[in-house]
Amino acid sequence: MDIFIDTSAFYALMDADDQNHEHAKSAWIPWLDEQARFSCSNYVLLESIALIQRRLGMMALRCFQEDIMPLCQVHWVSPNLHAAALSALLAADRRRLSLVDCTSFEIMRRLGLRTVFAFDRHFAEQGFTCLP
Repeated sequence: MDIFIDTSAFYALMDADDQNHEHAKSAWIPWLDEQARFSCSNYVLLESIALIQRRLGMMALRCFQEDIMPLCQVHWVSPNLHAAALSALLAADRRRLSLVDCTSFEIMRRLGLRTVFAFDRHFAEQGFTCLP
């Protein structure tokens, strides 16, 4: 199974107090056993790292870097991809939709990925299957 991972899922995995932590954990462990293939973008990693560092601290960030990041294939955002995502963001004209989300949508479409590990409703609005 190929699964794109959003910041909302990374954070839920890392923060035991997050409202989605138990859902994230109960999905994550079986996927590891099934050897699912995980991917994300460097923008998602940047956003996740900043959030984990700010809210959970450096020890949590080290855990994320050592235990979770190595399991993900990182898709680097090119200038063309960035421009396409920015155009989509501006066309959507929605204040709460982020550039990071728009890059994720574009990457997923380009790679033919339909499944995302996310707790962000924007993915479902774009027609992707959100897990768990």
